[in-house]
Amino acid sequence: MFNKDSWREIFDTIRKNKLRTFLSGFTVALGIFIFIILFGFGNGLGNTFQSFFNDDKSNTMWIYPGVTDKPFKGYESGRRIEFDNSDLRDIEQQFDYYLESITPRIYDQATVKFKGEANSYMIRAVSPAHQYNEMTIMMKGRYLNEDDIKNKCQYAVIGRLVEQDIFKNTEPIGQYLHAGGHSWKVIGVFQDDGGDNEERIIYIPYTSYQKLQSRNNKIDEIVLSYNPEIGYEGAIEFEKNLKKFLKNKKAIDPRDSGGIYIRNLADDMKETQQFSSVLQLIISLIGIGTLIAGIIGISNIMVFVVKERTKELGIRKAIGASPRSIIAMILQEAIFITTLSGYFGLIAGIATLSLIGDTLEKNYFITNPNIEISTAIFATIILILSGALAGYIPARRAARIKPIIALRDE
Repeated sequence: MFNKDSWREIFDTIRKNKLRTFLSGFTVALGIFIFIILFGFGNGLGNTFQSFFNDDKSNTMWIYPGVTDKPFKGYESGRRIEFDNSDLRDIEQQFDYYLESITPRIYDQATVKFKGEANSYMIRAVSPAHQYNEMTIMMKGRYLNEDDIKNKCQYAVIGRLVEQDIFKNTEPIGQYLHAGGHSWKVIGVFQDDGGDNEERIIYIPYTSYQKLQSRNNKIDEIVLSYNPEIGYEGAIEFEKNLKKFLKNKKAIDPRDSGGIYIRNLADDMKETQQFSSVLQLIISLIGIGTLIAGIIGISNIMVFVVKERTKELGIRKAIGASPRSIIAMILQEAIFITTLSGYFGLIAGIATLSLIGDTLEKNYFITNPNIEISTAIFATIILILSGALAGYIPARRAARIKPIIALRDE
């Protein structure tokens, strides 16, 4: 079937029918190319949604104090709720089964100075568990530890951009910076996937901050991570029980929508993943539709090709060619054209996605569009097989025509 004479005939046919061959190949290549681009864009959108959560662990909750909307137990509405260190201890004791880590957060803004350099930065007073929740990556030195909290050390862990802005070419580890009227020894430099704003933050022990605030034990918010093994339903139940516990402790009406706010990243992630999945499904259907359109295009062209060669096929049968050899010849030509064109479409699609990279992230929220090679190859094989089938059906019909009838074809 695949002998030298057969290949010579195929190339002779291609040379004689350049436009027809080009249109056949272009249809295949375009179908694969569009499918890969669309599928890659769908994955790029999914990457963008996923990157929204890269700054924090997915099993994280933030608990914020608010203002009550309803009077309760002698308290008037409009009461501002405050958290303190006892809330941390009570949550740890009450929900030990659920908890993986817990940390307070206290916010401040201060002018930070080192030698002749000065700039304003956010200060976050936290505990060591904060590193886990924020997925903070240490570049130099170390993060805060329990001894720093216990001994109320005046240590600071600075962001990568703080180092660039303030310390310039000076090694920051071991140096003292001045902030809020106090000196803090730099023990570490971190980077954060959350972006530039996250890398212009300075972390200090919350106990040290409270000590300098005249033994003030107030905290601004509580950040915790729960055991991921409890799953989504367990996380929702945990959130519900936690809110109920804190409302009871702070004397807040159970029906009060204010007072306590909890942001559960599990909710945000589930909604985003659902939206991303639906979007990917829609784009995949469009891509599949493109492949189907390509298959139909190939089928139409192959029908035309066989029709155009009816007289030629009649002559071949008249001089002794068998129906099987005629079908094999047409199939070989169809598979060769679709395989070669599909390969070019595959390479062009993957190369285009690679060139696009992150250029669409800012305006179109498409981050690193890509497609798995296995998916691209599978789609190409499907189109090649469809091209073969598209050639087989009219070839089989033509092979059954009697030579005398074929020779009369106009």
